[in-house]
Amino acid sequence: MKESFKTIYQGGVGEYIAKKSRFIATVAPVSSEEEAIEFIEQMKKKYWDATHNCSAYIIGNEIPLMRCSDDGEPSQTAGKPMLDVLIAHELTDLVVVVTRYFGGTLLGTGGLVKAYQSATIEGLKNSTIITKELGTKLSITTDYNFIGKIQYFIGQESIPVLSSEYTEIVQLQLIIPTNKVQGLIKKITELTNGTAKLEELEQVYFALIDNEIYLFDEILIMKSL
Repeated sequence: MKESFKTIYQGGVGEYIAKKSRFIATVAPVSSEEEAIEFIEQMKKKYWDATHNCSAYIIGNEIPLMRCSDDGEPSQTAGKPMLDVLIAHELTDLVVVVTRYFGGTLLGTGGLVKAYQSATIEGLKNSTIITKELGTKLSITTDYNFIGKIQYFIGQESIPVLSSEYTEIVQLQLIIPTNKVQGLIKKITELTNGTAKLEELEQVYFALIDNEIYLFDEILIMKSL
């Protein structure tokens, strides 16, 4: 699994006009080819009176699946240019449909390529793009003698705290980039003289959205120290 990748959290709509032709781009997050195809069909039904509904999508972050359609436009003037924009933005797990209402004037191949790419870019501008990072949930159990040191350290490192529980002991659950887990475990072990109980829980992808931590469902492994 990749340590991080860019995707769409919330889709958006953008529009580009060229010689009275309207190009409406609709972007959506998807997790499978079936979802992408279903979304494309929804857009075709929504814009049933349009001249064309061209599409492009990328699924997966290891060996991504890439597909595109010109939907009746001249070959390589719509779907492929749209796909090129998604690739250039290094995005995955998304689909974009660009709907065209013909304005009466032919644009030529170069004009079509520019229009479909420009519309796609406008759609992405109005979408919420995030970076999903592979992280590990870490449970820390300690007594009150060391919690101050731990809290200061994780604050300095800007490590998100998912939950905390204060009883006779203190239990914290953190989310940490997986490639930093062993270093953090070593540091907390040093800070607590080896008394803290540390437990690695599942790995998940997480992202920071509007200064809040969001966890996603791609659970990979579970193990204990």
